Amino acid sequence: MSVPTIAVEGLAFTYPDGTPALRSVALHIHPGERVALLGPNGAGKTTLILHLNGINLPQQGSVAVSGLALTRENVMEIRRRVGVVFQDPDDQLFMPTVRADVEFGPRNLGLEGSELDKRVQKALRALEVEDLTDRPPNHLSFGQKRRVAIAGVLAMEPEILILDEPTSNLDPASRRELATTLDGLDTTLLVVTHDLPFALEMCPRALVLDKGEVVASEPTADLLRDEAFLKKHRLELPYGFAVAD
Repeated sequence: MSVPTIAVEGLAFTYPDGTPALRSVALHIHPGERVALLGPNGAGKTTLILHLNGINLPQQGSVAVSGLALTRENVMEIRRRVGVVFQDPDDQLFMPTVRADVEFGPRNLGLEGSELDKRVQKALRALEVEDLTDRPPNHLSFGQKRRVAIAGVLAMEPEILILDEPTSNLDPASRRELATTLDGLDTTLLVVTHDLPFALEMCPRALVLDKGEVVASEPTADLLRDEAFLKKHRLELPYGFAVAD
């Protein structure tokens, strides 16, 4: 087996008020995998992804990215390896033009000149936003902003790309375009979503987190066929949606 891109063992986290958010979480994501992270509101999904790129450090247990342990000393390298695209793209877009936003990360890694240009153009092309290069991000549609935010993270060439609710607030056409674009990326993906059809479309495997614990790690289609399991963990398919056998 390959060294996991993400390896979490016995991860626990309790908020200052004593509320437990994660309870002995264990999971592995291997290079090239596309995995959905599902669960009801309050399950601990956001707390977990904040550990995966070092915004939070483990109180108990461990997190490793391609064998590198998440420690205070390794935080910057972990953040280079793990790219997170948060739910609201306005939290990540702050430069005067799309190009400036996409080049911000690699420029801070020390890239410049033709190497920087190649990195930026590759990310813009992958997300099909080359025509937006000189536009101010605040003049873009929500779907365009999301694609630019992903391009900015992709330009860092992370080992894993984590997407937090990537389809929220997207119209059906933008959702379809995003799915097509993500499907063309050669990157390990962790997709945190309540959009179960999108999880099925994008991710062969799904993890389910509930009350701070991983309660399932199975093929996505198998999970979504289990009506009793979905009901128990407050997961719900759209009315009339059926998962094919």
